[in-house]
Amino acid sequence: MCSVIAVLGCTGYIGGLLARHLAAEGRDVAALARSPEKAEDLAAAGCEVRRADVLEPDTLGPALADVEVAYYLVHSMGRGGDRDFASRDQDGARNFAAAAAAAGVKRIVYLGGLGSGSEHLNSRHATAVTLQAGEVPVAYYRAAAVIGAGSESFLTVYYLVRRLPAMVTPKWTTVRTQPIAAADVIADLAAATDLSAPLDRELQIGGPDVTTYGGMIDDLAKALDRRPPVRVTVPVLTPHLSSLWVGLVTPVDTGVARPLIEGLSHETVVTDPSGMEALPPRERIPLEQALREAAAELEGS
Repeated sequence: MCSVIAVLGCTGYIGGLLARHLAAEGRDVAALARSPEKAEDLAAAGCEVRRADVLEPDTLGPALADVEVAYYLVHSMGRGGDRDFASRDQDGARNFAAAAAAAGVKRIVYLGGLGSGSEHLNSRHATAVTLQAGEVPVAYYRAAAVIGAGSESFLTVYYLVRRLPAMVTPKWTTVRTQPIAAADVIADLAAATDLSAPLDRELQIGGPDVTTYGGMIDDLAKALDRRPPVRVTVPVLTPHLSSLWVGLVTPVDTGVARPLIEGLSHETVVTDPSGMEALPPRERIPLEQALREAAAELEGS
């Protein structure tokens, strides 16, 4: 096991869950945030909050002091309509890889996406390649949609089900995907703190069920004790039009929805299970249970 664990991107959904999980286990966690005031809840949870901005290299050295394992959980996603997120993600990854090597970090852990073909998925993979080009070994996790109350993929499906009794759906709702419960993602990521574990490789992770986004819409409706919405699939609804449509009926930022939906247009299924076989064995949470628990948490908040 390592000493100090750094979580960069701790103000995001997965980063926050991971930082709290590790701190609850009694680990020495450094929560790295561009705006430390946004991570005050993590300080209360037992984390040491340090300022770090991957686009400001001078902030990274002090933030990585005494760190052996560093989680890199930042990505831009085009929020607010920004289309330059890919080049910014590359700059950030390059800066971080260099700073981690200089600080003596022994492992970088990165969470990207399954599949390829969209600008968003390609950018996530390019970030991993940039990190791997550095001197520090990288545990490169790849997952499809994360099912949890703060996941934008889940929130998109949740609000579509809650607000629309019927919908005209694009072709991406018929594409196969292998969603994973947030709790499983956290457990998988936490395993990388064991530096003796052979995890410095690509690790495709997923839940036990393969479905489609249309199937997930129907399953979530059942979990909410609602009638599944009537869906009419049309092939001409582009990712751009889909993102505008999603923006009208969900709280997901349209700038985020577009790269997200472009990613949903490509199959995101585990093709190499050897990564999960390298992780500590356990029962993974079924999709129906993950949807039900995420919805209950969201509605109870």
